[in-house]
Amino acid sequence: MFFFISKVLAYFTLPSNLILLLVLLGMLLLFTRFTRMGRRVLVVGCVLMVVVGVLPLGRLLMNILEERFPAWDMTRGAPAGFIVLGGSVSPEISVLRKTTSISGSAERLTVVPLLAAKFPTAKFIFTGGNASIFNSPAEADYVLPLFESFGVPRERVMIENASRNTAENAAFTKKLAAPKPGERWVIVTSAFHMPRSIGTFRAAGFDVEAYPVDWRTLGPGELGDIPANFTSGFGYTDIATREYIGMLMYWLTGRSSALFPAPR
Repeated sequence: MFFFISKVLAYFTLPSNLILLLVLLGMLLLFTRFTRMGRRVLVVGCVLMVVVGVLPLGRLLMNILEERFPAWDMTRGAPAGFIVLGGSVSPEISVLRKTTSISGSAERLTVVPLLAAKFPTAKFIFTGGNASIFNSPAEADYVLPLFESFGVPRERVMIENASRNTAENAAFTKKLAAPKPGERWVIVTSAFHMPRSIGTFRAAGFDVEAYPVDWRTLGPGELGDIPANFTSGFGYTDIATREYIGMLMYWLTGRSSALFPAPR
C-alpha cells in the first residue's frame, strides 16, 4: 500500500503537473459563469510557470541536496563492496530494443569500471526492480551484460531485482550482502538522491558510506546564471520536490533515520 500511495502522491505533487492543472482549470473556468475566478487561476498558473521556469528555485533546491554528502574518499582503502542503486536503466526500452538502454542517471553504472579496477577484491550489488505501478520487467535483469562488458567477473556481481523503491532497495540489499561486523559497504547513487538513500539504509540497520555521482548542478555559484532553457527549471524543481517529499514521507513512516540525513 505504501508503494502505491507514494507513486500516486509523487505524481500529483510534482510542480510541473500542478501548474499545468492550474492553467487548464483556469482556461476551462473562462467558459463558465466563473469567468473571474478562471482569470485569477490562469494568472496564478502563468506566474508560477515563470517563477519555476526562469528563477533559480529548482537549482537551489537541487544544490542543497547535492551538497549534503561530499565525494567519497578513496584513500580510506578497499571496502567489502559497492551497492549500485537502480534508476539508470529503462527496462521497457531494453525489452523493446533487445539491448540494455541506459537512462539519464548513467553515471551510477559508468563509474563501475573505475571502482572494479581500483578495488579488485570488492563485490558489486546492483539493486533495482521496477518502480512502475504496473507489471513491468525488472531493471536489474539487464545490467549483467554491462558489468561483463566492464570487465567485472560474474562472481563479483550480485543482482537484486525485486525492489521497487529506496526502502526496498535497503531491506533487500541488506539480506543479500549480509554485512559482517566491521565491513565497509559503499552506496553509489545520484548526489541528489543520496540523503534519502543514506537515511533509508541506516533505518534498515545497514550503515553504508556515500559515493555520490550524477551531479546536476555546478554549485552555489550557478544560482545567478540565466537558465539554458525555460523547461530546465521545471526539471530541477520536479526532481528536488520528489526527493524532499520522499524524505519527509520516509521519515514520518519510520523508513528513514532522519528527516534530512547527513554524514556521520
